[in-house]
Amino acid sequence: MDYGHDIEFGVFITPTNQQPQQPVQLAQLAESVGFDLATFQDHPYQPAFHDTWTLMSWVAAQTSSIRLSPNVANVPLRQPAVLARSAASLDLLSGGRVELGLGAGGFWDAIEAMGGTKLTPGQGVDALREAITIIRELWNTSERGGVRVDGQHHRATGAKRGPRPAHPIPIHIGAYKPRMLRLTGQLGDGWLPSLGYMQPGDLAKGNAAIDEAATRAGRDPREIRRLLNVGADMADAAQVGQLVEMALDDGIGTFIVATDDPSAMQRFMAEVAPAVREQVAAERAARGTEVAPRLGAAAIALRAEALDYAAIPASLAATAVEPGSWSYPERQHTYLRGGAPGLILRPTSPAQVADALDYARSQGAADRVPLSIRSAGHGISGRSTNDGGIVIDLGELDRIDIVDAERRLVRIGAGATWGAVARVLDEHGWAISSGDYGGVGVGGLATAGGVGFLGREHGLTIDHIESIEVVLADGDLVRASRDEHEELFWGMRGAGGNLGVAVAFEMIAQPIGEVGFAQLAFDASETVDFLERWGATTEASARAVTPFLLLGGDQPGRPRVAQAMIAVDASEPEEIVDHLQPFAMVGPLVGQQVVRTRYAGVIDNAPGGAHQGRGEPTTRSALIGSITPEVARALARFLDAGAHSFFQIRAMGGAIGDVASDATAFAHRDAQFSVIAFGGNRTRLDAAWDTLVAPHASGLYLSFETDQRPGRLEDAFPPATLARLRALKAEVDPENLFRDNFNVVVPAAASVVE
Repeated sequence: MDYGHDIEFGVFITPTNQQPQQPVQLAQLAESVGFDLATFQDHPYQPAFHDTWTLMSWVAAQTSSIRLSPNVANVPLRQPAVLARSAASLDLLSGGRVELGLGAGGFWDAIEAMGGTKLTPGQGVDALREAITIIRELWNTSERGGVRVDGQHHRATGAKRGPRPAHPIPIHIGAYKPRMLRLTGQLGDGWLPSLGYMQPGDLAKGNAAIDEAATRAGRDPREIRRLLNVGADMADAAQVGQLVEMALDDGIGTFIVATDDPSAMQRFMAEVAPAVREQVAAERAARGTEVAPRLGAAAIALRAEALDYAAIPASLAATAVEPGSWSYPERQHTYLRGGAPGLILRPTSPAQVADALDYARSQGAADRVPLSIRSAGHGISGRSTNDGGIVIDLGELDRIDIVDAERRLVRIGAGATWGAVARVLDEHGWAISSGDYGGVGVGGLATAGGVGFLGREHGLTIDHIESIEVVLADGDLVRASRDEHEELFWGMRGAGGNLGVAVAFEMIAQPIGEVGFAQLAFDASETVDFLERWGATTEASARAVTPFLLLGGDQPGRPRVAQAMIAVDASEPEEIVDHLQPFAMVGPLVGQQVVRTRYAGVIDNAPGGAHQGRGEPTTRSALIGSITPEVARALARFLDAGAHSFFQIRAMGGAIGDVASDATAFAHRDAQFSVIAFGGNRTRLDAAWDTLVAPHASGLYLSFETDQRPGRLEDAFPPATLARLRALKAEVDPENLFRDNFNVVVPAAASVVE
């Protein structure tokens, strides 16, 4: 039986401590000559051996590519929860290079001498089953609540989950007897016996038992890799035929040669391994052997019914993420929205973006299957994920290059984050205004607007764009600028999500040295007066000053507090204080902090890690003019209604208003403030917003809006702008492939995404 696994080779190294560096040096040699895997026996009771986990950790630090595994871990002396965390930690530190061989134990006198408990063969199977369950559950961080396993031999009573390994650590079981073989078929990722302990025919019998158990458990037997420890005699070229036979007839996918002889290791990889791979490949080609599936049966069962996974383009298949993929829990959600897409494609080039769009079109993305484009997944609206559809994740398109230092012209990939951009530009004393959070992706913000901490002085982010590389719905890559595809260039700056996939931008950075950054807290109990003063002070301030104001939900028995974040493009402390002094007089200060820092120190504030949004974000957006007494009263009444959990006023005006309203698809250049509110209840938030805030709005910012009722599209774009966008949309996306992002072609009666 040939299971179609890639042929791999490992080495079994004695963990001797007599010459402490010897096993480390042998592992380094194994890596250099091309072994895939270095393994070490685990006998904690043997004083002549290194502790296996300590040794593996040191070896991982001294190597870069070879995978590492105990062969096999002695579970009676390795508490499963601790073993799970040890393996996951080393996997994270090594970049996903850990495998986990497990055994039920042997040498019982020695184990008992170390405090272990002797188990009968039947007890050993049960104990190993419990151990594997605990280990896998601790790695499963997508579930909530602690791990609870009430076993006879191993227990977990609410253990916290995590850490999650860097990759799905395969568990290989050292098994020989029927019950242990059945356990391997039920739970194992690999079977790891030693040829020296086997009789002729044992491999076939073991495979049969494993396959039957796997099938009964609803698994594909090909999910289980067959590994085999073989003796040093197999390092002879004369043994090639036997290894080929075991690969083709017994399904062995990984041969692990037991040797501490450097010359044998070199000879094996130079003479034996290439010949085995070549002969197995030739015979498989002749037989038409199917390649082992990338995912197991349980993972495949999670696929979305609407998608044809066999049709995924070859250029994207290796990195595609689907519901059964290990990395899916880390990629399915966005910053605020929980999602369950059927497929996440991760292109690394514009050509692959075109392949992804072609696939999406073939799956019905133009009329029935949701299609989301993601830069970094931070978007407040949450439109970069979906349920059951396709996500094109541009995260790998994240290069940041200096094109022309004299002009400060930079080329930025759509998948880069603004925190990364700030770090790179800061090395040159430059910056581009880009919102208030470093985890935001370049592509989403730079096709919508970009209301940032330097906005009043330097304008919106889109005002710095010189050109955009766009993959259109038909797969064509075009460069849009003031001289090429001018109308597309206009539309991509403010409504890009409707028109194509931006893959890169050329932008002009601004020279920015040290800046002042203040965080002030005010007693805003006299809310109307406070807001009116805040608005007037902001509009009267110099363009070098861009303030943001935040109010959370009211706390019972406590005064209402407003928190301000104010960026000042000045480096001298006296000048910074002079700019800030009028704001300090707006209301009673209850807290303050002012620092002089780099712009990167302000914006590079994202903690990293996977997005874990849940549910649907509930937000509303408005662009308003001056905060007049009437507007201040309306905003105060909205805050009194208690429908919000987060309320923010971002300063606009200044350089943002210097740009003509018809120069970009972002047309609301006369707005002085962007107002946004988050709430926990859609009905309550909409009722308060529609009654109190919306009547004073001149427009809205789509990136901050989640209301799906009719009318929001018309709020976002003035009539002339919307008509122009619809004409452009008909030209560049006639099939309406990009329909899940405030679709401009949808009639007013249903003007938002389906």
